[in-house]
Amino acid sequence: MKRIAIIGAGPTGIYTLYSLLKTRTPLCISVYEQADKAGVGMPYSDEDNSRLMLANIASIEIPPLFSTYLDWLRAQNDAHLARYGVQKATLHDRQFLPRILLGEYFRDQFLLLVERARAQGFEITVQESCPVIDIAATPEGVDLWTTHDPQPTSFDLVAIATGHVWPEEDASSRAFFPSPWSGLMEATIAAGNVGIMGTSLSGLDAAMAVAIQHGTFDESDAEQIHFRLDKGSEALKMVLMSRSGILPEADFYCPIPYEPLTIATESAIDAAIEAGSEGLLERIFQLMVAELQHADPAWSDAIALHTLTADTLREAWFADREKHGPFRWAVSNLDEVERNKRDKRTVPWRYTILRLHEAVEKIVPHLNEQDRERFNAGLARVFIDNYAAIPSRSIRRLLALREAGVISILTLGADYEMALKTDRTVINAQGNSWSFDTFIDARGQKPLKTKDLPFPVLRKQLESAGEEIPDVGEDYTLLAPEYLRGKIAFGALPYLMHDRPFVQGLVVSAEIGEAIAKAAVQPASRARRRLPFIAD
Repeated sequence: MKRIAIIGAGPTGIYTLYSLLKTRTPLCISVYEQADKAGVGMPYSDEDNSRLMLANIASIEIPPLFSTYLDWLRAQNDAHLARYGVQKATLHDRQFLPRILLGEYFRDQFLLLVERARAQGFEITVQESCPVIDIAATPEGVDLWTTHDPQPTSFDLVAIATGHVWPEEDASSRAFFPSPWSGLMEATIAAGNVGIMGTSLSGLDAAMAVAIQHGTFDESDAEQIHFRLDKGSEALKMVLMSRSGILPEADFYCPIPYEPLTIATESAIDAAIEAGSEGLLERIFQLMVAELQHADPAWSDAIALHTLTADTLREAWFADREKHGPFRWAVSNLDEVERNKRDKRTVPWRYTILRLHEAVEKIVPHLNEQDRERFNAGLARVFIDNYAAIPSRSIRRLLALREAGVISILTLGADYEMALKTDRTVINAQGNSWSFDTFIDARGQKPLKTKDLPFPVLRKQLESAGEEIPDVGEDYTLLAPEYLRGKIAFGALPYLMHDRPFVQGLVVSAEIGEAIAKAAVQPASRARRRLPFIAD
C-alpha cells in the first residue's frame, strides 16, 4: 500500500483523512499531532479557548463529515450541552456556539474516521504529542523525523496540514502576549490597564479571556447581557485599538449555499485575467460595480458607487461607522441584523460583496506589484470586513463590558509607535501616550514564507531552488524543485496567504483536504494554483 503521512490533525488534516477514505483505495496512513489529542485543532481546543469564545461559523456552513454538526449536537446529552450554555431545544443550523464544543465534534468525527478506515482495510497509525521536526525529499519518497524517534520514517507522500502558526508561549511575558494563543488562557492577568491590539474577533476574544478573570457575564436574557466586576477588580480597564478603531459588523442573514453571481462570473473574471496584468484591477472593479448596481441599485446610488474606484471604495464602505463611532454603530447594526434574521431578509449589497470576495481572490497572483499593494490597502479590507462579521452574542458581550465601564476603543491612526518595556507596553499616537500593564497582540495570522518553515531540511531544499514561497499545484503538491514534485502536499494556510489573502475557514480546509487526497491516488499535478510572486 502507498504510505501517506499527515502532519497535523486539526480540520485540514481531518478533511484530508476523510477524503482519502472516500477514494476507497486502501492506504497506509500515519497521522502526527503535536497536541495530546488528535482531531481537535488549536482553534477549538480547551487549552486555547474558554467556553465564552464562539466559533465564527454555524453548522449550515461546516462541511459535514459522517454527520452534520447540528445532528451531532442533537445526539449529545442535555447536561453536557448545558455546561456550555447550550439548550438542545433551541438548537438550529445558523447558531454560533462555543469553539470548544466544535472541537469535540471534530474529535468524535476523527475517531470515527480512524475506525471506519481500519474497517475498510486501511492501515492507520495516530501519534499524539508527537511533533514532526523535519522533512526531506529523497529519490525514493520523503523521510520524516519526529521528537519520538531519531531515525526517519519513509513515506510516498507527506501532507503538511499544520494550520495557523502563532508565537511560542515562551515568547510571552507577564506583561506582553504576542498573540491570544501564547499562554494567555493560563496566565493570571492583574486588574489594571490592559491593551489589546486588534478590534476584530481575535481582539474581542482576548478581551473576554481577561474579563472572565475579573467578573461574570449575566446571560439569563440572551438579548440583554450584563457584566459584573468582582470585588477587588475595579481597576480593570481594557482598551481595544487599531489604526481605524472600527469594530466588525454582526453576522448577517443570507442564503446558503451561495447563489451564483450574475455579472462577475467565473468566465468574466477569467477573461479579465487573460487580458493581462496591466489594468486588471480596474477591469475587475468595473465587474464588481456592475454586479453591485445590478443587485442593489438603491445602495449603489446612495454611496455614489459609479464615482468610486478600487482605491476609494474602502473610504465609502467605512464612512458611516467612522461618523457614528464604534459603540453607537454596534448598537444600530446589531438591531438591524437581528431584525433581518427574524424576517429572513437578505441585504443585497452585503450578500454580493460576500460572494465577490471568493471570486475576486483569483486575480491576486496576476496583479502587478503596484496593483497588489493597492488591492491589499483597499478592496481586500472591504472583503475581509464583510466576511469576518462576528456573532451577535460577541457584540452584546462587548457592549456589556462597555456598559460596565470596563472597555474602550482607541483609534491609532496610520502612524503610531509601540514600545515594549520590561513591565509595560507604551503606545504613542497622535501626540498622546498610553501605558499598559498587560498588552496582547491580537492582529491575527500573518503570511509566512519558506524561511519560516520549521522543517530545516525541507526549508533548505526549497531555498536551494529559489522558492521564497512554496509553489503548489492544483493538488497542493510542491512543484519545485523538480525532485519534490508529487511527494509533499502543502496545505498549511499561512504559507498560502500571499496570493490567497482570504484563505481561511473550514470550507477551505475541506477543499484542501479533497485536493490532497487526489494527489495520493493520481499523478502529481503540474498546473500551478498560483503564479509565483513575492511581495512584502
